[in-house]
Amino acid sequence: MALTTAQNVAAVQPEPPEDIIYPATIPFLLVHLAAFAAIWTGVTLQAVLVAVALYLIRMFAVTAGFHRYFSHRTFQTSRLGQFFLGFLAETTAQRGLLWWAAKHRHHHRYSDTPEDVHSPRHHGFWYSHVGWIFTQRHGTVDYRQVPDLAKYPELRFLDRHPYFPATVLGVAVWLWLGWTGLVVGFVWSTVALYHGTFAINSLAHKAGTQRYVTGDDSRNNWWLAVITLGEGWHNNHHAYQSSTRQGFRWWEIDITYYVLRVLSWTRIVWDLRSPPEEIVKGEQRLGRGVIEKVSRQLAASFPLERISAEVHAALDRTPSLEELREKVRAATEHAHVLLAELELPEIPSLEEIRELAREKLVATPSLDDIVERTRELLLEMLAVHLELNPQSA
Repeated sequence: MALTTAQNVAAVQPEPPEDIIYPATIPFLLVHLAAFAAIWTGVTLQAVLVAVALYLIRMFAVTAGFHRYFSHRTFQTSRLGQFFLGFLAETTAQRGLLWWAAKHRHHHRYSDTPEDVHSPRHHGFWYSHVGWIFTQRHGTVDYRQVPDLAKYPELRFLDRHPYFPATVLGVAVWLWLGWTGLVVGFVWSTVALYHGTFAINSLAHKAGTQRYVTGDDSRNNWWLAVITLGEGWHNNHHAYQSSTRQGFRWWEIDITYYVLRVLSWTRIVWDLRSPPEEIVKGEQRLGRGVIEKVSRQLAASFPLERISAEVHAALDRTPSLEELREKVRAATEHAHVLLAELELPEIPSLEEIRELAREKLVATPSLDDIVERTRELLLEMLAVHLELNPQSA
């Protein structure tokens, strides 16, 4: 499949700076301002009911379409079914479906690291909630990031015309219910959809509880699950992304999954995936990537400057180990091994690291792996720090 010139250029040029493209925010702000036009159009019960219906139907399109199907492929549908899902999802005016899926996959690849497209930990609440959408580096999508979707010309058409479905719906509501229907029914529900969806990027990484170790800040939040039809079980989702069902426990309400289950009875969708029992119970060991990520976070939480100073002082008090001290200074790639052999009390022990891990993490069968890798990383960081520290020269 050939790429457009713009996509090829985006693939080879360096990423633009993380500044907000203010002109691009104007339509977004105008939609919010348009909601106040209800002062002049009035508010009717019929228009409010339409707004509620459009919110629920289109939120399902976001959660089942943009997220669980296009981003994670957690179930299957026909080619016609995926086009309809994509069209319906784009009536929310949340950009193109290929753009949405690519950015979301990138988020999971780098969740809550500096490379994450919308991490509250690294970029702040408002940037993660909405600001990231209007930055230059996130304004386009390289179709090579979503080859499984980009191979369909009709999906590429929808992605190139992301606001066409929303325009069609807005005009239809206007023809049906006039200006009141357009403002209250369409605009109000669209604004609510914006912030319901965006709350998963921001609040679901700040507010709630963690049941699983995922190496990021994802949280389970019941009230977010209510307003997003199941997306609030975000820590569950990050623990097992390929599950169609995100409410892992019977009491975790997941409206999107219930609707998909009903649709599966008619074969409109099929092959809905569920998490393995060992995942649900938290009994499956973590993958290497998660262990590495969690271990680096734990290692970074120790006061390296203070530990380095204490180790340096301890080495100075141990003249019989002059040869080892010289090796620590001269061979950074082996210094962490030598530091481990010294067993200095100034360096956190495995038990001390285990105590911190139990304090910061939920229960996991991979705790020992995390602890051991954390100590390795601490020793490596300490060895590099001692090598670069002028005091050790």
